[in-house]
Amino acid sequence: MPIVVRIDVELAKRKMSVGEFAERIGLTPANVAVLKNGRAKAVRFSTLEAMCRVLDCQPGDLLEFVDDGTEPALDPAGSEAGRGG
Repeated sequence: MPIVVRIDVELAKRKMSVGEFAERIGLTPANVAVLKNGRAKAVRFSTLEAMCRVLDCQPGDLLEFVDDGTEPALDPAGSEAGRGG
């Protein structure tokens, strides 16, 4: 998956447990684990905002795009490049 979640790095920097983090952002520890392990399909902006507020960081500190070459490229018009449209 091209999006890498770095919540564990930010938690380690602050020596914060998943349980404390979950409580402070209003999620269950199980749901934080889903996010932390990269198994989430989506994240609400309100959740991302809470995570950034609690960790005093930017969204880019928590999420990183890593091109693994599996996704088709899109042309500027939004259609798949090289597929005729």
